[in-house]
Amino acid sequence: MNKEELIQNLREKGFPQKILDAFSKVPREKFIPYQLRGKAYDDTALPIGQGQTISQPYTIAVMLSELGLKTGDKVLEIGSGYGYVLALISELVGKGGRVIGMEIISELAEKSKENLEDYKNVKVFHKSGSAGFPEKAPFDGILISAACRDIPEKLMGQLKNGGILVAPKGSRFEQDIIAIKRRAKNEFEIIKRIPGFVFVPFVDEEN
Repeated sequence: MNKEELIQNLREKGFPQKILDAFSKVPREKFIPYQLRGKAYDDTALPIGQGQTISQPYTIAVMLSELGLKTGDKVLEIGSGYGYVLALISELVGKGGRVIGMEIISELAEKSKENLEDYKNVKVFHKSGSAGFPEKAPFDGILISAACRDIPEKLMGQLKNGGILVAPKGSRFEQDIIAIKRRAKNEFEIIKRIPGFVFVPFVDEEN
């Protein structure tokens, strides 16, 4: 599958034009190991080393759609890998937005910094995301790109009122993608639950 075929595939699944435009602008081949670049636009997850993967484009599109990002938003991604989703988010929030990635595995964090050097509104930090990033909070959107058994309350507390957190939640072998909206200081609501996904597990300590 080439990029045009992938975009058409996503279009047929009903994703909004803003999401399709972001996928069109970001070269996925830049964010995967060189030897896999022939598979860059296959709609499948691919290994990026250290036991981690770059998610299937369809899955990423689902999560970004549920975040509902707007121009100028400030967004945190936890488990940012090679930086592909950070690049997509950068396109969605525009030059006035701010995008922060947290990646606990040093090799992936360093590689993503290289991959994203042209994205001036993105910063990547090599650190655990289990406590979020309170120094940079609050966020309009938080994306967790690894499977969680439970969503840490610390992370939900770093949303702005009206902000949305999207994460895969469930067992080791199957998760639901859930979207949680902060309605007020102590009021949170699950606004979407989409079953049937499999992510690599959340890493608390660097291996």
